[in-house]
Amino acid sequence: MESAINVLVSQFKTYAGKDGSAKTLSKEEFQSLVTSQLPNFIKNNKTNSKWFLLRRGMPAESKNSSDPATIDQLMSSLDANNDGELTFLEFWQLIGNVANQHGGF
Repeated sequence: MESAINVLVSQFKTYAGKDGSAKTLSKEEFQSLVTSQLPNFIKNNKTNSKWFLLRRGMPAESKNSSDPATIDQLMSSLDANNDGELTFLEFWQLIGNVANQHGGF
């Protein structure tokens, strides 16, 4: 688990350092991270307006991590203080929820 945490912290810092503050993810940085690192795990469910795992083999019409509306929804659901950026703790909610659903908990 230590190596997994090291990877998550390292990836966050890599993407957060691309523009603005190195301690937060802007919307563009967040989209870049999600699109490249979680392309098969994020989707937008229109029925209940909540985000959740994208299982491999979903229909092509499903919205995914490269869809701007999905990124907007993810960002607003994670951005607790509504400052337009994600701290590591705000980002960690996504990781926890994805892992929770991936594990079937």
